[in-house]
Amino acid sequence: MSQKITGIAASEGIAIAPVYLLVDPVLTYEKVTIDNVQEELARLNTAVDQAKGEIKKIRHHAQQQLGEDEAQVFDAHLLVLEDPEYLTQIQQVVEEEQVNAELALDQVTATYIQMFEAMEDNPYMQERAADLKDVSQRLLAALLGVELPNPSTIDHEVIVVAHDLTPSDTAQLNKKHVKAFVTEVGGRTSHSAIMARSLEIPAIVGATGILDHVQQGQKLIVDAIKGEAIVDSDAEELKTYQEEQISYQDQRRQLQALIDVKSATKDGKEIEIAANIGTPKDLAGVKANGADGVGLYRTEFLYMDAKNLPSEDEQYAAYRQALCEMHPKGVVVRTMDIGGDKSLPYLDLPKEMNPFLGYRAIRISLDRQEMFKTQLRALLRASVHGNLKIMFPMIATVEEFRKAKEIFQQAQRELQAEGIEVSQTIELGIMIEIPAAAVLADQFAQEVDFFSIGTNDLIQYTMAADRMNEQVAYLYQPYHPAILRLVHHVIQASHQAGKWTGMCGEMAADPIAIPLLLGLGLDEFSMSASSILPTRKLVSEWTTAQAQELAQKAITECATAEEVVKLVRDFEAS
Repeated sequence: MSQKITGIAASEGIAIAPVYLLVDPVLTYEKVTIDNVQEELARLNTAVDQAKGEIKKIRHHAQQQLGEDEAQVFDAHLLVLEDPEYLTQIQQVVEEEQVNAELALDQVTATYIQMFEAMEDNPYMQERAADLKDVSQRLLAALLGVELPNPSTIDHEVIVVAHDLTPSDTAQLNKKHVKAFVTEVGGRTSHSAIMARSLEIPAIVGATGILDHVQQGQKLIVDAIKGEAIVDSDAEELKTYQEEQISYQDQRRQLQALIDVKSATKDGKEIEIAANIGTPKDLAGVKANGADGVGLYRTEFLYMDAKNLPSEDEQYAAYRQALCEMHPKGVVVRTMDIGGDKSLPYLDLPKEMNPFLGYRAIRISLDRQEMFKTQLRALLRASVHGNLKIMFPMIATVEEFRKAKEIFQQAQRELQAEGIEVSQTIELGIMIEIPAAAVLADQFAQEVDFFSIGTNDLIQYTMAADRMNEQVAYLYQPYHPAILRLVHHVIQASHQAGKWTGMCGEMAADPIAIPLLLGLGLDEFSMSASSILPTRKLVSEWTTAQAQELAQKAITECATAEEVVKLVRDFEAS
């Protein structure tokens, strides 16, 4: 008898493959007195060789997927396992105390880590402590015969099942082999879900208890359209889902005919359907789906995938690649949006009771201006290679935008004084994600070049409902008339000032929301690459007049999100 575990469909698709459990293994052991020391030392040497082989494999994968610079971190890991002093000390503990290699490894490693971490004025040695922790865990796992999960080393078709996935975990997934993932926690706007859509991997999040119902290697069906993971399916059920999978893939293929078609309503009003990206690697999917541009480049992944703040040159290379590949289409780059649910261990951010309302995004950038200026200099240097637009996240006050613009202009003057060419046509905009900025949109519109509405945060702040909290998930209502009225106000304010408004939150690709947003006058819809063609098709099925009539009724006659949904569905049926 099959069992269905229900969650939230975060990235559409249907997948059938064996389970790959991405869970932290238990690495516990007991102290053992050793009779045969030579045999124990041989076991230690075998584990060292195994750990070396695993690290070499990870390094090769990183080099292939991320480039040589990213792969070099694993050279430091290999050096640890080739350090004669470190290994000799472990061997001496085994010989002199006649204890098992696991205990000897822990004792010696703890001493080294304590010594390295005490060197607070030596960043290199503190980095060495982090390397040592990683390597010693791998070596301990080899001694215990426990396999450490690593998404980057997956080399066969699987469905990843985990309690949660960090953004960097998700970024390592190779969609050639990872056919889907299912997590116990998360929502449609969690970063693992957003990354899944960027990678075009089917995903279900918030599937409570999934880890209790699956085993490593067990066949799993993921229906990421309905939000169901099916365990222990019988032959008939498996055949049904295989047919549905083929049907879904056929529908996707039919949409390919729209790749080079203009994004326009039925009566010919053109809009822009752009893509959200996290790294330049996402550009292949963006171009394959015929995006009209990049509406959101989340630069924080440059920071999150590094062990230190990325240099100006490293950032310049990434921005230049995106601008060159998309030229002449526009690329909207969001400056670093760290904080909230995105932390940087090396930045030493304060622990906060409510990080979503705390020290994050532009607030960090304005406080740590050298770091901010490094990013702006990299962007300005890259600007000559394409059509760059820059937006600042988490803007609450006009003063914040003015200060950010002032630092931008300082960086611009510095580069020009150094004889470095920069574009003179860069548009500067802001994310509208704080209700205060939305309400004051008419004032902001006098100073900015564009708005981009970040509905993921705008909705949670307007409804006072943490989008990561399952207890209040019912309040995360993108169709609520209050949200629609705020969106309408922002768009009106921008148009009255001769500016444009885009939307880069998940609402921009929502089939219920799209006709409403069309009617409210949204200029640009930005979304994951996999949503571009379905959105282009849906937009082409509405006339401007129909969409405007629908939107007007929604913001003037409806009092609840349910009423708005019913209005849209009745309108579509008529």
